[in-house]
Amino acid sequence: MYLPPLRVPIRSIGARTFDFSRRVAVMAVVNRTPDSFFDQGSTFALDRAVAASFEAVARGADWVDIGGAPFAPGAPIPVDEEADRVVPVIAELRAGSDVVISVDTFHAEVARRAIRAGATVINDTTGLSDPGLLPVVADSEATLVLTHSLARPRTPYPRPQYEDIAAEVAAFLADRVERALAAGIPEERLIVDPGHDLNKNTLHSLELTRRLSVIADLGYPTLAAVSNKDFIGETLDAPRAERLEGSLAAAVVSIVNGARIIRMHDVAASVAAARMTEAILGLREPAHLRHNMGDVND
Repeated sequence: MYLPPLRVPIRSIGARTFDFSRRVAVMAVVNRTPDSFFDQGSTFALDRAVAASFEAVARGADWVDIGGAPFAPGAPIPVDEEADRVVPVIAELRAGSDVVISVDTFHAEVARRAIRAGATVINDTTGLSDPGLLPVVADSEATLVLTHSLARPRTPYPRPQYEDIAAEVAAFLADRVERALAAGIPEERLIVDPGHDLNKNTLHSLELTRRLSVIADLGYPTLAAVSNKDFIGETLDAPRAERLEGSLAAAVVSIVNGARIIRMHDVAASVAAARMTEAILGLREPAHLRHNMGDVND
């Protein structure tokens, strides 16, 4: 059994504390974009985004990740427009819950406004493309997610090639960790994400999943954002609406290989999968012990 060598396993993120040596956090996804990858704009309206955020908390999410711009190539989203999409959702969710709130952005100014509204994590999927982001996070109490990706934001990266994808991703993330530490962000506020499907093909993402321990060996909590990704769709020949089972399988394998945060769309199913995997790994006790525990089998 592999357990990641976490440098700082106990993390306080906002009002919540996680012992990542024994617990997997489930991060829900709420995208306030008209062209989001999975929900295709179903939570673009402010009231729908807020309702989806609270529904995720009710279904057991430890964490809600709120985004206002897709990762996919396309026209840039102006900073003010992106902030106007995410900040009101963050503010309403924070007013009604102590859940961990992250904002999916690479813009320093969006991050600044999101933190002011109540976000406790900045989830940068571009590998520090905005040099102004580090000082913004350093001047706050927010946690930073460092993600592997190669292209400039919202631009294509044709035919990505890797000699050893796990080693190359780990080296990239180690470099970003060093940049963050040098900027004054302490190690207890850093998380790493190998970036499944981000400038990677299906074979790359499959290999990253089975070799995720190489990333987890860096010693920082590893986030696996595998839910409904194209590597699952291509592997199973499944459209986006039919990737739940594949997503859960990828999440479980990621946990077994060291992931301690999973970013998922179906919260209830993902929470059940995470808690079951924790129990199998010996990290938590069953909720009940009745079967074959007495003179008569229940």
